[in-house]
Amino acid sequence: MPKMTKSQIAATIAEKVGIKKKEAALAMEELANLAYKEAKNTFVVPGLGKLVLVQRPARKMVMRFGPKAGQEITVPAKKVVKFRLAKAAKDAILKK
Repeated sequence: MPKMTKSQIAATIAEKVGIKKKEAALAMEELANLAYKEAKNTFVVPGLGKLVLVQRPARKMVMRFGPKAGQEITVPAKKVVKFRLAKAAKDAILKK
């Protein structure tokens, strides 16, 4: 089964909730914008999981290929955004 497009998702939500497709698309857009703005404070998407900002520490790694193959380099520390799936979502998807 092919993945659903944004338009198909909006149409499905609009049909289930009883609103117009444009309103459903706007609600999805606003949820995404709110998530972008609030991710640094951990943003929970009820029933799915949460967006969290994580500080990844600096680390050393050995280059496996390319001109620096075999050399050890330092990867600097950085912030990364991760999505942690809720247990209920995992169970529903994996049908436990």
